[in-house]
Amino acid sequence: SGKVYYELLKAREESKKEGIAIARLEQFYPFPNKDITSALNGYDKLETVVWCQEEPKNMGAWTFAQPRIQKLLGNGTEVEYAGRQASASPAAGQKKIHDAEQEKLIKEAIG
Repeated sequence: SGKVYYELLKAREESKKEGIAIARLEQFYPFPNKDITSALNGYDKLETVVWCQEEPKNMGAWTFAQPRIQKLLGNGTEVEYAGRQASASPAAGQKKIHDAEQEKLIKEAIG
């Protein structure tokens, strides 16, 4: 969810990598199990699912969404995390650091 979705779309386009699907989750509760299952079932060669968020690991939706998505996958495919490390602060405090962290999480998500 959020603006990172658009940054991921742009990075995928610029990388010219194929085989990367990007979806965004707009509704967190009630969790859209049927919609996610339907989206995941559309990929017969699904290898990796990456949750990408801008917030630190302990502040965004990761801890809520990860176990739910993992349960829907059910086939041993792990949900990986691409984002900022856990932090006591929601922001880096300096634009230069924020930009470097943002670039890193986009690269982690796109591969």
